[in-house]
Amino acid sequence: MAQRIDRERPRDVLSREVGFIRKPHGGRLRVALAFPNTYFVGMSNLGFQTVYRLFNELDAVVCERVFLPGRQELAAQLASGRPLRTLESDTPVRDFDVLAFSVSFEWDYTNVVSMLRLAGVPVRAEARTTHDPLVVIGGAVTFVNPEPLAPFADVIAAGEGEVLIPALMQSLDSADDRDDLLRRLASERGFYIPSFYTVHYGNDRRIAAFEPKPGTGAPLVVKKAAVKTTDHLDPPATRIFTPDTEFGSRFLIEVVRGCANLCRFCWAGYNYLPVRPFSADRILALAAEARPHATRAGLVSIALCDHPEIERILSGLLALGYSISPASLRLDDLTEPIVRMLHQSGERSITIAPETGSDRLRRVINKTVTNAEILEKADLIFASGMENLKLYYMIGLPTETEEDLVAIRDLSEQLRALLLKHARPKGRVGRIVASVNPLIPKPGTAYQWLPMEDPAITDRKGKRLRSMVADLDNVYFNIKSERHSYYQALLSLGDRRVAPAIEIAERNGGNWRAAVAEAGLDAAFYIFRDRSADAVLPWDIIDGGMKSSFFRAEFEKGLREEWTLPPKRQQENRKFLPLVT
Repeated sequence: MAQRIDRERPRDVLSREVGFIRKPHGGRLRVALAFPNTYFVGMSNLGFQTVYRLFNELDAVVCERVFLPGRQELAAQLASGRPLRTLESDTPVRDFDVLAFSVSFEWDYTNVVSMLRLAGVPVRAEARTTHDPLVVIGGAVTFVNPEPLAPFADVIAAGEGEVLIPALMQSLDSADDRDDLLRRLASERGFYIPSFYTVHYGNDRRIAAFEPKPGTGAPLVVKKAAVKTTDHLDPPATRIFTPDTEFGSRFLIEVVRGCANLCRFCWAGYNYLPVRPFSADRILALAAEARPHATRAGLVSIALCDHPEIERILSGLLALGYSISPASLRLDDLTEPIVRMLHQSGERSITIAPETGSDRLRRVINKTVTNAEILEKADLIFASGMENLKLYYMIGLPTETEEDLVAIRDLSEQLRALLLKHARPKGRVGRIVASVNPLIPKPGTAYQWLPMEDPAITDRKGKRLRSMVADLDNVYFNIKSERHSYYQALLSLGDRRVAPAIEIAERNGGNWRAAVAEAGLDAAFYIFRDRSADAVLPWDIIDGGMKSSFFRAEFEKGLREEWTLPPKRQQENRKFLPLVT
């Protein structure tokens, strides 16, 4: 009975999809593309859909999807030993040539282990044979810091799929055997073979060196793979539509890649450089093709308004009848036509990220906008008919003081006053929702050497902030738990010695405290240690294109409360400091 239900479920899922691809397997390289979370989450992920398209555009490849079963189904499947199977053909994952994971979030690391176990593939790369599929792990987190996942991967793909996938398939097609394949990939940009390196540790437990093993041809560091220009690339966009996903009838499309602002805490801003806009004509053509299946357009980017033709894109989407939902908007780029078109499309909320309430602290983190500009743009937002405003704040930033917390309250109060000014004459008052997150120093940023703030201090700040804003009607603060951030920081800042804790947390249902204790892991060594004297950081094995000297210079500028302005801001008639190159 259970097996019959298992066979019917994929057919039921596919019956509600538009745009999936099914190919004959015969004579083709077979790739099982895994998203280490549920179908509901995975099918909302634009990177996952893009990799699926890129694989299947190659005639010699058949790529099929596989997802983590839901909680109850997962427990039953692990208990019964029923193998993990792909969605399109219901084929056991273990039968494929490649098992490729697309990993976007640290919290999905345990799910990678679960899916390997369900597939009947040895969890550790060292235990696999040529009879097992090649396990490739890619996605955003892997080219920031791949080391916690390194023991589970045969290959880590660091960089952008448009470059990595053709090189991977070419190497698979021409290699004589598994060893030859790994050597070929090691010579290609963006492919990190963890087994090809010996990691040396000093007496102080810090990494002393990554040493390529003799005869492997592995480079000293692996250069991230990135496309130089998007001129001839299709923008990543939703190609499979299904109601069984978080975004339902929304058409997601990447508008521009990269951000020139270089906020000192932001790994994405540094790692997706340079700024590369996609063709406005192609964006609108794909949107027109998708219109029969979607009513809302979600515009994906770090800095939407960095696209030189953003107003034409918005007006074109409006003409197609889309409701337009952008990602967080940079305040310095918001214009009246942009806000007006968003409102005209039916949007009633805008998301902005002041990050903090004080101009001083924004100079520390290189958020190149002032309170005066924030209030000016908020007035524009509410005057244009927008009813709601979502804010992103951070606490635990370098040099932060009690006055900076008070400044968050004061700015939120001023924004509320603007909301009420425009809402009361209409008789309908919206709301302001603020999300507050503790700073997790991220690899590949100016803060990569910093210890995370003591959770007890962060917790006190959160409680203090919550008490200060409690009397602000129509303003709602969601302050993230410091405990949640603690273990996320461990996964973000750790090295391959964190892997045993990941395996234990997968086994015990996500009890990270118990997992860290059982693994004998000193979590504080990774989370609360100043790394400024470390000769080698765990993520130094990947060269993301930014030099350590640049990050150190940026950190020092932050302590001096100096901005590094992007070229666009340098042209404005205001006092600025030269851009660091």
